[in-house]
This record gives sequence, structure tokens and C-alpha cells, in this order.
Amino acid sequence: MIAYIVRRILHALPILIGVNLITFALFFVVNTPDDMARMQLGVKRVTPDAIAKWKADRGYDKPLLWNEQAQGSARLTDTIFFRKSVRLFVFDFGRADDGRDIAREITTRMGPSLAIALPTFLLGLYVTVSFALLLVLFRATYFDLWGVVLCVAMMSISSLFYIIGGQYLVSKVWNLVPISGYAEGPDALRFLILPVVISIVGGVGSSTRWYRTIFLEEIGKDYVRTARAKGLGETVVLFRHVLRNALIPILTGVVVVVPLLFMGSLITESFFGIPGLGSDTIDAINAQDFAVVRSMVFLGSVLYIVGLLLTDISYTLVDPRVRFE
Repeated sequence: MIAYIVRRILHALPILIGVNLITFALFFVVNTPDDMARMQLGVKRVTPDAIAKWKADRGYDKPLLWNEQAQGSARLTDTIFFRKSVRLFVFDFGRADDGRDIAREITTRMGPSLAIALPTFLLGLYVTVSFALLLVLFRATYFDLWGVVLCVAMMSISSLFYIIGGQYLVSKVWNLVPISGYAEGPDALRFLILPVVISIVGGVGSSTRWYRTIFLEEIGKDYVRTARAKGLGETVVLFRHVLRNALIPILTGVVVVVPLLFMGSLITESFFGIPGLGSDTIDAINAQDFAVVRSMVFLGSVLYIVGLLLTDISYTLVDPRVRFE
């Protein structure tokens, strides 16, 4: 197991390097350091001295990848890429272009993101798996038919509709919870109820159909027929045998949610005014703050790879046939 984990970590390094290079290249294809300086200074006509000072203060006065004027290893290390991107591999995020400490911002904003993402993930998984098992239990009936129709209808509606409709109906018309904002401590609950519920409702359609397909595939296998032949009831077969054997594809689908648990939801946090990592990323993109964007992309890549690794390890817990040599 340890050898397998080490191999996976070593395989992840080229992926992270590639993500870093692509992010760096795409950002500087769109904007040069001079363009970034003009945007951050917020003045239409800025002097060359002001631009040069802004770049020098933030380390953008160096060459991008290769410093011809330096000597020895400094040709590689005294560059924007090394100072701004390579240091991410030791989780040195540096400072944003507006002077904020990015590591401190990540630590501060991770709490609100987790406060939304964690209950959405756990409750959403429970609701969708339970609903999918219920549809399979009553398969080929009107309940199953209209349940699938409802799921398709919910999938066809944009998440923005749920957000705007929920804010208007629950917050403005019924005045049950605040329309947006955030508070620390127990007061945060009244700000989190609506975005969590809307996030769950928005994902019920697609997730339920996915799990329903998995369960329908499982109930046609030999072990299910054997369980029925032994006299086990349909409920026992579904909730004890089918659900357990369907955990591997379920875990595979769940892994894509792992980065969101820490990175937050971009749309939800922005619309509800939650000061999480998702809204911070949106603000950084709008401000074209390369330091924050590259940090968020790198952190998301690391979390996704960690999620894949944890998923592979969890396979050994749900399926004894899976072993890592």
C-alpha cells in the first residue's frame, strides 16, 4: 500500500507541473505585466515610472522563463515563473497583486466554503442515493416514471434559476432567511440554510439519474438473483447487497466533489455573498490577479489528485477483491 501511494504521488508531480505551465502560459498570453500594472493602478493614463514601480514591487520586472542577464542557476531562478509558480510546490503562495497574504486568505476563507460545501455534499449524497434506491424499488411503475421525468426536468433548469428563484421566494417574499451575507459563529446558520438547500436541489436531478443507472445495472447480476432465491426481501436486497456493491462507482463519482469541499462553489458564494474561496477566485479573475488565480488553480489540482488517491484507497474498504501490490 505504501509503495502504491508513493508511486501515485510521483505520478502526480508531472501533472502538477503541466497544470502550472499551462496556467502560467494562458495568463501571460492574455495579459503582459504592463497590462496587469495598468489595470491594478486603475488609471487610464499612467506614467512609465508608475508601471515600472508596480512591477518591481510585485516581482513582475523579471523575465518570464529565462533571465539572460543573470549568471548560473539564477538564469532559471531569477524569473517570474520560478518566483511565482515553482514556489507553489512547497505551498509558498506569496502575496496577491493587491498586497494580501494569499496563504492567510486561504486559511480564513476556507471556513465559509466548508460551511456550505460539507453539508451540501453529505446531505445531497444521502438524498440522491435514497431517492435513486426508492425509484429502483418501485421500478417500472408510475412512481419510477414520474420520478425520472422530475429528474430530467430538474436537470434541464439552470442553477441560476434555483438561486434567483430561491432568493426571491424564500428571502424576499416569505422573509424567512437573509438574501445574502455571512456571519461568524451560530449566526452563520441563517445565512447558510438557503444556499445549502438550493445547492442540494440543483444537483438532485443529475445525481439521482446517475445512481439509479448504477443500481439498475447491479440488480441484474447473479448475486442479486441468488439473494432473491434464498428468500430475501426486495428491500434487504437493495439496501444491503446492491448498495454495498455499487459503492465503487459511487465513490468514483464522489471524488470530483473533493476539491469543491475546500475551494467552494464559485456561483453560489458569489450570489449569496459568502466570503469563501469561490467568491475570492471570481474576484481575482475579474481583477486579473494572477497571483491568486494561479494559487487557486494549483490548490484545486492538488486536492483533486488527493481525492483520487483517497478514492483508490477506499476501494479496498468496500471491495475486498481490490488489493494494491
